[in-house]
Amino acid sequence: MAWYPGAKKMELQPESDAQPAIKPTQFILHSIVAPWTPQRTYEYWRDSTNLESHFGLGYDGSLGQFIGTETRADAQGPANRRADGTGAVSLESASNLQASDPWTDAQVEAIVKLGVWLHQTHGIPLRVCRSADDPGYGYHRLHSAWNPDAHSCPGDKRVEQFHKTVFPAIVARATGKSTSSKEDAMPTAKEIAEAVLTYRVDDPRTEGTAYKPLKSVLWWAGADAAQANARVKELEGQLAAVNAKLDRLIAAHTQG
Repeated sequence: MAWYPGAKKMELQPESDAQPAIKPTQFILHSIVAPWTPQRTYEYWRDSTNLESHFGLGYDGSLGQFIGTETRADAQGPANRRADGTGAVSLESASNLQASDPWTDAQVEAIVKLGVWLHQTHGIPLRVCRSADDPGYGYHRLHSAWNPDAHSCPGDKRVEQFHKTVFPAIVARATGKSTSSKEDAMPTAKEIAEAVLTYRVDDPRTEGTAYKPLKSVLWWAGADAAQANARVKELEGQLAAVNAKLDRLIAAHTQG
């Protein structure tokens, strides 16, 4: 069995030893419909039900692992373990009581890191599962075979995050194109500076036209600076001429 080094080990027994082995080919995300820490999730799996997931994720990004990823966990119906011995790794994440809230930034980061590790450790391919048996990444309601009760897990907002943020970040980081789940969305300092410099506003003097206010200010500032420099040089020349004249007068007076 494999234990993720980024999670706190909270091994469930007898499930961890008694349940059959799997070859992990999928990673499926869930919401537990409760604002629980990994410890509370572990206690629920241990004391209240014969079901369990491999991982439990708190709002603050804390992660617990209850079953090794090469052992069956019972969170998503037929995907737990198929006849060929393949199965899904499951993660339950803290949510509100309606499972209507998005994952926090800390949760997103934890999911991305785990998703990359699963790709690197078990070779889960970097694609969204195209069918219930297809290797890859997904969420509980993605395929009806995983979700026979037809509930909305992990919730609409988290499904949207999965497609727009979470899965793209797993792919980017696993392929070396990004080091942070947020990096692709953050502009560089150069991009910010260029955006400010070229920002356009409507010109009130001429309908239908626009101008770049900051660039205009900088141009006028440059023009004023050039004029000032020219004036300084002119005054310096005049002062030099006056000093030369004074030197001649002083020399004539001294000789007289």
